[in-house]
Amino acid sequence: MISILFGLTSAISWGAGDFTGGLASRRTGAYRAVFYGEFFGLVLLFAVVLASPQTMPNVKSILLSIAAGALGTVGLMLLYSAMAQGKMSIAAPVSALLAAALPVIFGMITDGFPGYLTFLGFGFALAAIWLVSQSEDGVKDIFTHFSDLRLPLLAGVGFGLYFILMNAATRETTFWPMVYSRGAGLLAMALLIIVRRDSFVTVRAAWPVMILNGILDVGGNFFYVLAGQAGRLDISAILSSLFPGSTVILAWIILKERLTRTQWIGIVCALIAIILFTV
Repeated sequence: MISILFGLTSAISWGAGDFTGGLASRRTGAYRAVFYGEFFGLVLLFAVVLASPQTMPNVKSILLSIAAGALGTVGLMLLYSAMAQGKMSIAAPVSALLAAALPVIFGMITDGFPGYLTFLGFGFALAAIWLVSQSEDGVKDIFTHFSDLRLPLLAGVGFGLYFILMNAATRETTFWPMVYSRGAGLLAMALLIIVRRDSFVTVRAAWPVMILNGILDVGGNFFYVLAGQAGRLDISAILSSLFPGSTVILAWIILKERLTRTQWIGIVCALIAIILFTV
């Protein structure tokens, strides 16, 4: 039960982080928003490590953490690239679905079959991720545009591998692997900005929301790690992957954006999945 609570808290925090990240992107651009969100999150993690020293992880955990951070950031870049090409209605649900499906498959291989109700819950949760992630226009004729799926699928692989690798890296300790993971992500974003010859300069009005984004994103990572430590990888990953629901609900409440019928159905599917996981 505690693993489920941690997973849901992770989804809420990550979803709120994506919401603030979207606001920051409107003010300073997506890549700078991600870079500074990573930066402020890393500063927060260093402060936590200094306040509550933990055992340094072994070399294997460090390498897994670095790989997880790099792959997660590459996935984010690929997702933004797909969205920049005007494929948002396809990119968001496809990448989110694959990001959740990979840890579920891996978890069932390593931890065994979770039980029929939990397995049914996986189905509802995957449906929820797909439905909630869709834009207002929905995904139309997706199977006639296979070329549009390349970047979203690769982004989903990056996110899914992040879930798997971070779960493996944080079996013994919590915060240091998060430091290495975020450091790798920050370096990847810095290299991208340099290669693109973008400026690191940002507007002052974006600082508060970028700081909040960094805090919320670290919170999502932290509670995902706790969920994985307390229970199965597949359940913690799929619950954490429900974060689009938190994002769209915040947009509905704060920005007055209209939720589509499809997204409401997705929210109901998420609630059914949570119930099935707790039975």
